[in-house]
Amino acid sequence: MTEGSEKLNNTNYKYLGKRRGTIDAPEKLMGQAQYAGDLNFAGMLHVRLILSPHAHANVIGVKKETALKIPGVTAVFTSEDLTHWKKISASRTGALLARGEAVFAGHPIAAVVGDSPKAVWDGASCVEVDYEPLPVVSDIETALGPDTPLVWEKGIPRDESDVSGDHADVDHAEGEDEDLPANVHSENYTSHGDVEGAIAQADVVIERIYSTGAVHQGYLEPQNCVVVPDRMQGLTIYTSTQGPKNVHKDVARLLDLPQSIIRVVPMTIGGGFGGKHGMLEPTAAAIALELKAPVKMELSRSEDFMTSTPAPPCRVRLRMGAMRDGTLNALDATIDVDNGVYAAAWWSNLLALLMGSGYRIPNYRIHGREVVTHKIMAGAYRAPTAQTASFAMESHIDELARALNLDPLEFRLQNAAVGGDRMVNGKPWPNLGLRECLNALKTHPSWVNRKTNTDEGWGIAVGLWPCGVSPASAVCRILDDGTVQVQVGSVDISGINSGFVQIIAEVLSVDPSQVEIIQGDSRMSPAAPPSGGSQVSYSLAGPIRKASETVKDQLAKLAAENFEASQEDLVFEDGSVHVSGYPGKSMTLGMLAKEAEGKKGGDGPVMASASESLENNAPAVSLHAVRVKVDRDTGVVTPLQYIAVQDVGFAINPMLIEGQMHGGVLQGLGWALWEEMPFDLQGQLLASNFLDYVIPRSNDSLDIECVIVENPSPEGPLGIRGVGEPPIVPGAAAVANAVREATGIRCEQLPIRPQSLWTGMKEA
Repeated sequence: MTEGSEKLNNTNYKYLGKRRGTIDAPEKLMGQAQYAGDLNFAGMLHVRLILSPHAHANVIGVKKETALKIPGVTAVFTSEDLTHWKKISASRTGALLARGEAVFAGHPIAAVVGDSPKAVWDGASCVEVDYEPLPVVSDIETALGPDTPLVWEKGIPRDESDVSGDHADVDHAEGEDEDLPANVHSENYTSHGDVEGAIAQADVVIERIYSTGAVHQGYLEPQNCVVVPDRMQGLTIYTSTQGPKNVHKDVARLLDLPQSIIRVVPMTIGGGFGGKHGMLEPTAAAIALELKAPVKMELSRSEDFMTSTPAPPCRVRLRMGAMRDGTLNALDATIDVDNGVYAAAWWSNLLALLMGSGYRIPNYRIHGREVVTHKIMAGAYRAPTAQTASFAMESHIDELARALNLDPLEFRLQNAAVGGDRMVNGKPWPNLGLRECLNALKTHPSWVNRKTNTDEGWGIAVGLWPCGVSPASAVCRILDDGTVQVQVGSVDISGINSGFVQIIAEVLSVDPSQVEIIQGDSRMSPAAPPSGGSQVSYSLAGPIRKASETVKDQLAKLAAENFEASQEDLVFEDGSVHVSGYPGKSMTLGMLAKEAEGKKGGDGPVMASASESLENNAPAVSLHAVRVKVDRDTGVVTPLQYIAVQDVGFAINPMLIEGQMHGGVLQGLGWALWEEMPFDLQGQLLASNFLDYVIPRSNDSLDIECVIVENPSPEGPLGIRGVGEPPIVPGAAAVANAVREATGIRCEQLPIRPQSLWTGMKEA
């Protein structure tokens, strides 16, 4: 179901706005897609990492002798052996191998290299590492407690850590290092108005503490890469990555290499969701340079869990006030983000932005802290921090509505922010479709006619995502067989190339089957952002359309000369050009391109490039409603009915958007009911495979009604907004609100464990 399509009059389009399958589906279904793990090169060696079993320990020594006697083992490397690695680690990417101190369970200590996977596994089992265990800081409470050990005795490394990850317009941290509490990397403050005065005047004040755990991205293909050195000291890196240019820069920086000798080739990616922005490549590259041979590094599932960068655990203390007339008047929050051992300076800022900006609140004060612990470094997971922001705010909004005896949807409508309203970072919202989404749900038949049985409840929640934006370029050309080739530097991880094909086909009036998207390597491809933050389509659609339009102008000029007609009289149709009223006399685009390539004089071959750097984001909104049933004997929560509403600006391909919405809903249910990476007090991960770490299975799925709202953004091309991130954001909050309605229990921690809910119901 689509709301508001008439705003762009997409019925006038032949290809845009239409439902089409993904262009890469056939090769994936037939097993023809090539992943980095499929690659083999002559003389290729395999690498297995030795991971620290301790969350914090001195590495006293590494005994290699026995391992080197294993048939097929070529070498065993420690940090001292990697001559190209000279940088001090301040991030997970830079922590190639431990330098005398393991700082998280899973920290690579050594690397075993051999001629087969079996050889390196056998060799790894024979490497002896002598550890001296040290005190462990395992969670936020311990890190901020009195007399707690320091995570970093010599000071928290910061030189590489203040990187925003290309996900949003986020301000950096405030405060000098010496002013910070122990185990706090950075602090963020934002405020406006008189919070305490407003709280004192409020008719209702509610204060609660919400928490979420570490959540793995759950991609099916573990981290892997292949690095091939050449005789000219160059490196080609074949990898499963969302950001080839980021990998390119990281390898050059960490190994002190010229960027000109590095080439990163992004392979078909078996899932990423924010977890594949580069991790193994610098280590594999360093080993390949030492041995002057191709190397393949593949992680097992457990190794991936132990070394990856999951969504960070967060704790939010939230206090809000409201008046009897339903207006919100104050927000006071403290946000603590568990970054793991390496920190970034932006998580709490982004969380604050998303939590505090969705509703009109005149007085607010938010304090954010980036906390370090002896755990794996936190990373991005599809709309990073937005799930926690939605869980805290939307749970609180529901409680305020109950306290005021107001309808939860009407309460949200009354206070919903619109374009021009102030965000908590002091900037105005661009055009925002929150009210449009709320009204779409309000009038939806399944919502209007909703019913509940015993132990059932409905819950709704809002999710916001600012959507990133980056400079981008594209190159378009026509081959003499009529194929349209467009080269981009982005990685297709969610069907974006299929949408690009529809844009190009629409501009040039060719069948989409005639369009080919070329995904270039990091050295040759046009500029593009990493695939993350719901920014690729928004950033690249403009350059792609402009390059295609320029090519169309070139073709029109050639055709006009051939037909001795005015360009205004030409008709582009089905891959050909003819003069209006004379369809029998036409030339294919391929014929015109071939003529241009062989013609002396003139403008030369049919080819064009275009670049664009948009200034403003196009924020997206999702709104979910879910009906759940709670088993009072077990505490098990079962989702029964789901309505997902999302403002996409303009739906280039409704079918692909619905696919994104379906996937996001299931991942949101994972956040709500099952997914968490638990660590014990010694920093040990207690769930490192898909047996212990539960993700939604096919039998956990349910019918999802997708409502696509088209509220065009005036900021970018075609009115589109980011699509990939928003569907995951509000699901957990909606489930928590539904559980509240069904049981009267307010769940303040995710996931909602059956035992905890059962205990709460018994105590109530």
